[in-house]
This record gives sequence, C-alpha cells and structure tokens, in this order.
Amino acid sequence: MRPITNPPGEALVAEIRGWAARIDATVGPVAAERFEAMLLDTWGTTMTRGPQGVFVITGDIPAMWLRDSSAQVLPFLRLAHVREVAEVLRGVVTRQWACIALDPYANAFNDGPTGAHFDAEDLELDPGVWERKYEIDSLAFAVDLAARLWRTTGDAGHLDAAVRSGCRAIVELWRTEQRHFEGSTYRHVRDSEPGDTLGPDGRGTPVAHTGMTWSGFRPSDDACTYGYNIPAQFMALRALRQIGEFADHWGEESLKSDATALADEIANGVERYGVVEGRFAYEVDGLGGQLFMDDANMPSLLSLPLTSDVASADPRYQATRDWVLSERNPFFYSGRYAAGIGSPHTPPRYVWHIALAVQGLTGTPEEARACLQTILATDGGTGWTHEGFDVDDPDTFTRAWFSWSNSMACELMMTIADGSQRGV
Repeated sequence: MRPITNPPGEALVAEIRGWAARIDATVGPVAAERFEAMLLDTWGTTMTRGPQGVFVITGDIPAMWLRDSSAQVLPFLRLAHVREVAEVLRGVVTRQWACIALDPYANAFNDGPTGAHFDAEDLELDPGVWERKYEIDSLAFAVDLAARLWRTTGDAGHLDAAVRSGCRAIVELWRTEQRHFEGSTYRHVRDSEPGDTLGPDGRGTPVAHTGMTWSGFRPSDDACTYGYNIPAQFMALRALRQIGEFADHWGEESLKSDATALADEIANGVERYGVVEGRFAYEVDGLGGQLFMDDANMPSLLSLPLTSDVASADPRYQATRDWVLSERNPFFYSGRYAAGIGSPHTPPRYVWHIALAVQGLTGTPEEARACLQTILATDGGTGWTHEGFDVDDPDTFTRAWFSWSNSMACELMMTIADGSQRGV
C-alpha cells in the first residue's frame, strides 16, 4: 500500500463513485472498478499540499513534471464543482508557476530545494530542479491547465501575479529560442547517457531560422533529432492564444500583442516547413532535415485535436492520423494482444497505454471502446496501466506505477460514459 498524502473528502469520493456507476452501466464493472481505484490513487498518493501549492509526483519517480502533473489532474476538471477539487487544482497551478519562476528551462522539479537530481552532473541545476531538459510542452501544459481551470470554474483567482510574470517569461523564452544558436544560453550535456546530450557542446544539431521556436527534448524526455518538434509547435500556438486571453483579463495589451506576433511567426514556420505532402512531419530543422514518425507521449501528432487547436476534421490531421496508425510509422507496433504506438524511449514492440487512450479520445466512439478494452486487457495482471508493454506479452512492461497513464485511461472512460468524444 502506498502512503496517503492527500486523503479525499466525502463529496469527492461520492462523485468518483457516481462516475464509476455511469462507467459500469456503459462499459462494464471491470472498467468501473479500475476507474475508481486509479482516480483515488492519483488523488490520494501522488499529491501533497504545502505552502507553495500542491506538489504532484508522476508516480514511481519522486519529482513533479509540469507536463505529467497537468495531464494527471485532467479528469478532475470534470469534478471541479466540488470545492475540495477546485482548491487542489488551484494549488497545482500555483505550484507549477512557482516551478516556472525557479527555472523555465527545467522539466521536472523537487519538493523544495532538496538537491536531488536525476544526474547531479547536469549543467546549471538549482537545488529545486530534478532535471533540466528543455521541452516546449512543459510550459504549454502549465498554460493550458490554468486556462482550462478558468474556463471550467469561471474563477480567474489563480491567474495571479506569478502566472502573469510567468507568461511574460514564456513569451520571451520562446522568442529567444527562435534563434537558438544566436541568442540562447541553454545547454544540456549528460556524460552518463550520451543519448541525452545535445551534441558535442550541448546546443543540439544545427537549425535554420524558421519562425518556429526550438526545443531540446521531446515530451518523452528524449533528445530531439531536429530542433523543431511539430506537435510542440502546435501546442505552443494554443498556449500563446491562451496567454492572449489572460492578457485581455489583465489588461496587458503589450503582452497580448507580443504573444499574437510570436504565434503568427510560429504558425508561418509550421506551414512552410512542417507540412509535407498534405500531412505533418514530426520534427524538422529548416535545413532540409525531416523526421517522419510519431511518439506515444503527448503532445504527439495523434494528439493534436487534444493538445492544440488543430481540428480533428482537418484533412491534414486525418492524413497524418492514418499514417501514424499504420506500419509506415516506425513506432507503430502490432502483435498478439495489441496494436498501437510506442516510442524510442522504450524497447521495440512496446505499445503505450497513453497512446491507446489518445487514439480512443481522437477516434470514433467504436474506436474509443476498442482502445479501452485493449487497455483493460493489457494491465499485466496488476489492475493498473503502465508506460509501455510488449504487444506479444502484456505481462512484460515498463513502469508499474505511472499515474499520468492511469489518468488518461480514466479520461477515456469518462468520455465514453459521457457519450461524447470531448477529449482531454
């Protein structure tokens, strides 16, 4: 048993059980049982309230990822009418923006200045930083959660001075990283894992100025092959629009103008370099380098209707989706027990439960149910979802406790029970 760090109140337990009953009636008792267990586990064992807000660990790693923590709490947005839930979600937002203020280039943080690090030899590590892999989506996820909470509750109280200054910092950082080699001081060198080093000097492979903003790492925490990750560009575009909406609320005309201008430049770069033969590339460098694949982690090409403003009906998205969910994608695997998307972050022929949830959330109702049944049947006898699992042997998997993956399965169940492909 894991220790309970954030015990749920009676009203929250009642809401979760009410949803479990709806899921039972829609897709059966196994799903309902898993849903209740996973959502209560995420609430009770990954969250800790403190003076800086709510710290959320990703599961089996004692650090808070901006991306993971945002996705972990998404199902609870549907329960934000419960006072306890709204308070905790505001606390998560508060903690995320405190992390961004500490280091906007970092992806994962400690619960205070503990000095714990994935690799103590990494460059420029603050004692409060677990890992400093710069990923566009880390910042975009924090913006998106703040926007969703505002939209869901109608309360903008969490859009405080920290979020305001953080949004300015994000726009400035993304502007700087448009000309990474000319203006950025960010470096990442990890001698212990050469695959996590961005070239010989830590700056990454060469890129041209395209209008897009550079990223060192993918949502998987793997180094980018080329510096412009297209799913991350699309997520940045949504975040810049949301920052513009915040700026309207604050009366910050200059911030809105800066965010809008930057978004226009990124969008033009994506159109010029990221669209090839009617579908989206995964990464490009503006120098002719193009990578065609998709990764299981969000934001992915498959997840664009969930993580960006790209519509599911967009013909380019549909063409991309067809390609991604086929053998043409080098990380699409098919075996005895499952077919879906994996990642270079995990062994070959390992499909991710997150990717199956994303496929269901972006597909037809029939596809959503099929993906959920695969998720339920490939738990390896644990009752939980995992990171990746062997398509020919689901008892072989990575990460026995991966809370982000559990939350995505819960979001899929809620979407099916709700009768709409609303998505995350």
